[in-house]
Amino acid sequence: MESGVITGKGLAEFKSEIAVLTKVRHRHLVALLGYCLDGNEKLLVYEYMPQGTLSRHIFNWPEEGLKPLEWMKRLTIALDVARGVEYLHGLAHQSFIHRDLKPSNILLGDDMRAKVSDFGLVRLAPEGKGSIETRIAGTFGYLAPEYAVTGRVTTKVDVFSFGVILMELITGRKALDESQPEESMHLVTWFRRMHINKDTFRKAVDPTIDLNGETLASISTVAELAGHCCAREPYQRPDMGHAVNVLSSLVELWKPSVQNSEDIYGIDLEMSLPQVLKKWQDFEGRSHMDSSSSSFLPSLDNTQTSIPTRPYGFAESFASADGR
Repeated sequence: MESGVITGKGLAEFKSEIAVLTKVRHRHLVALLGYCLDGNEKLLVYEYMPQGTLSRHIFNWPEEGLKPLEWMKRLTIALDVARGVEYLHGLAHQSFIHRDLKPSNILLGDDMRAKVSDFGLVRLAPEGKGSIETRIAGTFGYLAPEYAVTGRVTTKVDVFSFGVILMELITGRKALDESQPEESMHLVTWFRRMHINKDTFRKAVDPTIDLNGETLASISTVAELAGHCCAREPYQRPDMGHAVNVLSSLVELWKPSVQNSEDIYGIDLEMSLPQVLKKWQDFEGRSHMDSSSSSFLPSLDNTQTSIPTRPYGFAESFASADGR
């Protein structure tokens, strides 16, 4: 199966989703493969995301027969979502507000990389720092307070929702959980209370996460980011570019504890470039290459030409947006 089929949307949401997804393309936004509108029959065909929604992995994993997510995977998923929303807000040709960001609208592939989906409630963002008034839509628990009260939105309503998702990834608890006592029902309020000191915060962390000093430090940084994203006033919240910077710096701190078995070259991450090239040469049996093949793996004695013009497997060009 190569695609996912989505039905049951209202006509307005259906048309809105088509309008957005035919304009935006990004590796962290789910791709629209096709659609059909025939009378009352409405059909959207997404790319297939075999691991389903994020919500099944953080809330429903026991009954789904899944393993709880490790912290590193949660961190990577958060970064993927942040990059997708950052693109919607400011890197696409037009700026959009998602308005319904939540774990059930985040889809995971076989590699557990995340893509944002469900663009039925998307609105064009106003230029500058203004807001636009819309009918209130979305999901309680993820709605920014100013949006819930006035119906006016800016990109900062998505930032608030993203902060709630970060809290869910940290705690394993839902944004609104009616099975909890009244004082703990709303995640944002409860999280703020638990985040006051280290002892209560440690108790708030999802017990399935294997805590050590490094992991706890990483979680604490994400908790700080979540708190800022869920600030009561929109102007106090960061933009999604800041969230991307914080999360990407944390992801880059993690290195594989064991060498990848698929790394047939046996290259150590700490090697210098000349050492890496020597490893490649040894593996290919080209330690004594003649001049006819020197264009691919040049002589290490010539420091001016020791880097290939374009190593095998690299694109001929790339844009700064590719770094996102």
